[in-house]
Amino acid sequence: MLKNILGPVQAWLLAQGKCVGCGKILPVKEGKGMQRVDCACGRIYMYDPAAHKYRRALLDEIK
Repeated sequence: MLKNILGPVQAWLLAQGKCVGCGKILPVKEGKGMQRVDCACGRIYMYDPAAHKYRRALLDEIK
């Protein structure tokens, strides 16, 4: 039940370019391909500059 509430809120925050943990605005990086973005709270995201979208990083992308 909790996932049904938090999932859409987290998706909305990422669509706004904000961290799902602390709510800070994530920086936009220029370049080609997926870019790694680290938040001040420790969460790691991947940014796709072609689509202008963020997503949470997978475990194999963190290393």
